[in-house]
Amino acid sequence: MTTPESAQIAPDGMVALAGGLFRMGSDRFYPEEAPCHSVFVSPFAIDINPVTNAQFAQFVAATGHVTTAEIAPDAKDYPGALPEMLRAGSLVFTQPPHPVPLSRWDLWWSFSFGADWRHPRGPQSSLDGLADHPVTHVSYDDALAYAHWAGKDLPSEAEWEFAARGGLEDRDYAWGDELMPEGRHLANLWQGRFPHENLESDGWPLTSPVGAFPPNGYGLYDMIGNVWEWTSDFWTGRHAADAAKACCIPQNPRQLSAVGSHDFAQPGSPIARKVLKGGSHLCAPNYCRRYRPAARHPEPVDTSTSHVGFRCVLRLPSRS
Repeated sequence: MTTPESAQIAPDGMVALAGGLFRMGSDRFYPEEAPCHSVFVSPFAIDINPVTNAQFAQFVAATGHVTTAEIAPDAKDYPGALPEMLRAGSLVFTQPPHPVPLSRWDLWWSFSFGADWRHPRGPQSSLDGLADHPVTHVSYDDALAYAHWAGKDLPSEAEWEFAARGGLEDRDYAWGDELMPEGRHLANLWQGRFPHENLESDGWPLTSPVGAFPPNGYGLYDMIGNVWEWTSDFWTGRHAADAAKACCIPQNPRQLSAVGSHDFAQPGSPIARKVLKGGSHLCAPNYCRRYRPAARHPEPVDTSTSHVGFRCVLRLPSRS
């Protein structure tokens, strides 16, 4: 894998990576991460940290962008929806006061009318003290609009995973094979029994300021935990297997179409899903062990939540 020293000079706030061959996916955890396979990515630069509330506010001030969560859903797009639910809002995590069945995600997620990026905990909340936290309650279209305004793009799943690994090959975590080496918290994750018990032993009950935890080997912050991050790839239920010949190793693979992408929509829903990467502050050993570079999760493109954000990439010319 590459090292930052071999890369080109990056724009401010980004790290340039020379790209190269790496092993993507994992055969040791969830089935959608398999099979582990070889992939080649070209040079690119990636944001050092997720886009913050302060950065997103600059974008909104410059463009007047209105996020998906701030727009009431159109009944034509959601046939059968209850009229009283067709109001602007977003999904907010609420910690239950007692143990609940882990199959009942609706017991800790609720659609909150008036929740959006400016009001991350609901309509009465604000961004006070959260300027340097990752922006949340952004749909895929919101993230892509910001990226284009900044002259960038959203990363492919392969680019994101290459960057998250930080130069390490075949390791479970972005820093090695131990979740907490020497008892240190290296990412903003959930401590305790999810979802009712949050010990907050890493110092943060929900999101944390970007850069609050150590960077990975490429100098990138929060590639693991804090917030999930959008990628540009449509969801597939599994990775493709290794190419039969070295000459056929995928070069910059991207799943650009939902058609044929396998299980791209929720049952009964026409809404396509994109791949999220990195896990969030809600990932816990007893529930969601997706705080790893190989981990992936499908998210409907029209959905925003209090634990999903994004970062951007800039593709660089290859050196001859």
